[in-house]
Amino acid sequence: MSCTGHSAEPPGDKAATDAVFTSLLEDSAEDLYESAPCGYLSTLLDGTIAKINDTLLTWLGRSREDVVGRMRFADLLTVGGRLYHETHFAPLLRMQGQVSGIAFEVKAAGGSRLPVLVTSTVKTGGDGQPLLIRTTVFDASERRSYEKELLRRQKAAEEARAQAEADRERLQEALSVLQQSLLPAALPEVPGLEAASHYHTASLDRLGGDFYDLFRIDGKRWAFFLGDVCGKGPQAAAVTSLTRYTLRAAALHDPDPVAALTTLNAVLHERYTGGDPRYCTAIFGVLEPAGDAFTVHLASGGHPPALLVRADGRADYLSTPGGLLIGVLPTASFTAARTVLEPGDTLLLYTDGLTEARIGESRDLYGDRALLDFAAAHPDMGPHGLVSALRGLLDGFGEGLDDDTALLALGVPASTTPPGVTN
Repeated sequence: MSCTGHSAEPPGDKAATDAVFTSLLEDSAEDLYESAPCGYLSTLLDGTIAKINDTLLTWLGRSREDVVGRMRFADLLTVGGRLYHETHFAPLLRMQGQVSGIAFEVKAAGGSRLPVLVTSTVKTGGDGQPLLIRTTVFDASERRSYEKELLRRQKAAEEARAQAEADRERLQEALSVLQQSLLPAALPEVPGLEAASHYHTASLDRLGGDFYDLFRIDGKRWAFFLGDVCGKGPQAAAVTSLTRYTLRAAALHDPDPVAALTTLNAVLHERYTGGDPRYCTAIFGVLEPAGDAFTVHLASGGHPPALLVRADGRADYLSTPGGLLIGVLPTASFTAARTVLEPGDTLLLYTDGLTEARIGESRDLYGDRALLDFAAAHPDMGPHGLVSALRGLLDGFGEGLDDDTALLALGVPASTTPPGVTN
């Protein structure tokens, strides 16, 4: 009986096929080694190069005859690299059997340098004894370029930040100088009267519009004022300067407080009636000695009322209701008031940055009532003591104080010599 099916493969054909595959595998492995995208080399335990692939030779610009058996791996490195190799890399390799991802620079034949990342592994025999060292070298040029670019950008950013900080400091210095130019350098000495002031800047980067002054009108009378221009910045500073000099000039012409504020209203309304209206609030007053006391005649235009602290500890606001904002209308009415400062009494003028400060977690306004209670809780302090206490209060508001605050306190010392009499 005959059998049908596939014919048997001649014995010689399978052996030939296996030989071809073996040859292909060997060629592929050798080609992969020589043309790999990274460098390969094997060294003896003393570092002498025993084998190196074409890729690394190309990077080095050297021939195999120049390298194999004639150079050590450390000879391929820069001076700093050789030092690190001998003091760190080689000892770690001996102890651990492998070191990965170490940055070096290798020297090419033409003198150029190539940044690389090196990983080395110790090959051991069956008895565990080290035989040779296999090293893989990766081209780190792109990584080095990226690092340099990153460092360049970081340095540029640091320089920009430093320049911005320097510019900010110069701006703050300029703003501080300009702000001081809008205030009296020092309050004058008024016989029989004690005067204290303070200007609290909420932000060093913003020019405020608060102002105050105290100056002589004639042989016996003194004028004072305190106010707040709407807005911030250079425009507000311009209005502040105009306001101060207008009130000073008005006081010399007619020291009546209502007349002085009326003059200021006319000047501001005429100057700022266009698309950028400007106005302010202010209290203007006149002091005149009367024995061991001072009479006070003042008027207010839209400003928070002055606070009067008596020698016996009583504190109350000096009411000036109905006074309009200054500069809004062509004509405006202003409310006047009179009082007498007896020995131990203090009159406090302030801007609304104080009473409109935000306090507590609820961010409530500090308010007029709290200020009144604060003043009543600090009797017999005099103008300097009261202003000092208020400075501590303002500092305690922290970020809750978002507007500048001006303070001007005037008082008669509890024990004083009558004005015009010297000891």
